[in-house]
Amino acid sequence: MKIILAMSGGVDSSVCAHLLTQAGHEVTGVFMRHGIQLHTKDSEGNSLRRKHGCCSEEDAQDAQRVADRFGIPLHIMDFHEDFQQIVDYFVSEYSSCRTPNPCIVCNAKLKFGKIFDFADSLGADCVATGHYARILLTDLPDGTRQPLIWRGLDESKDQSYVLHRIPREKLSRLVFPLGAYKKEEIRQIAEEIGLHVAHKKDSQEICFVPDGDHASFVRDCIFQKTGAYPNTKGDFVTLDGKNLGPHEGLERYTIGQRKGLRLAFQEPHFVVRLEPETNRVILGLHEDLARTELTASDAVWQIPDPQEPFECEVKIRYRSPSVPAQVTPLPDRKFRVTFHSPVYGLAPGQAAVCYSGEMMLGGGWIN
Repeated sequence: MKIILAMSGGVDSSVCAHLLTQAGHEVTGVFMRHGIQLHTKDSEGNSLRRKHGCCSEEDAQDAQRVADRFGIPLHIMDFHEDFQQIVDYFVSEYSSCRTPNPCIVCNAKLKFGKIFDFADSLGADCVATGHYARILLTDLPDGTRQPLIWRGLDESKDQSYVLHRIPREKLSRLVFPLGAYKKEEIRQIAEEIGLHVAHKKDSQEICFVPDGDHASFVRDCIFQKTGAYPNTKGDFVTLDGKNLGPHEGLERYTIGQRKGLRLAFQEPHFVVRLEPETNRVILGLHEDLARTELTASDAVWQIPDPQEPFECEVKIRYRSPSVPAQVTPLPDRKFRVTFHSPVYGLAPGQAAVCYSGEMMLGGGWIN
């Protein structure tokens, strides 16, 4: 088969190149360069430029070395204009006191959007990435047999959650070579075949926020666009209305956050609500985070669109376990989730993704 492989210069996509070429496929690599650069100012008013994370020149060189090793042509694709949409979404969500997940949006729009367009232009059969997930032919209740996304076998690395918005019509052309491997096995393979990226550190943060400082990134983006920093400072307030003093800015906090509040309590307190209309950060105890229901919008289903309530497990964050719930379809591509036990830290803007065991069913954005 002729396969387009997304290559980041990391160990995962590099081992994918090895596995695919070893299996006899005709592989063409694609390196995505997002080119995002932000300008801000230091305390003295001097212009500064923030560096970006992955997609750096070093990553491109690593990808080229791997491509050369396996005789794979590598195309460098400039996604600067397209990637700006991802950044704009990220900033808009944080500015609206929602918690964004840019990896999900990037997968849907770029990795499995623009790269598919590129694959079509070359007449390629499939697109492959280094995600830890599986594509399995699955017997569905309507009698059809369709390829669906299943969890990766490495539970600690499973990335099916961030893949839920891939349109089901594209699943037959997806290849996830790492889905049946554990991460340590991938590094071992890379070491055994002598790949120079065998012990390259995994990217842990959002690629365009390499230092993990989301709040400063959001403020810098707004500054770059408007020439002024947003005024989002306000007060910490408890659920019973007690004012605890000023905070640094709404963009520094998310629902469920405990660390970084810089306040002393006899009992641990958490962010339970953000109020953009007043700039208040509302704090409460852990039990105040408990929720038994949510609604989600803009649903994307792998299975035939459900018409009746059904039982499943629902995951509300990438790092959270999936928990038992009933899902009720609603009009306009929405659904309601009723949890069998309370969940904590439910954050608007994150995704609610539904599973039946290892099989991913689909999901939507938490309202």
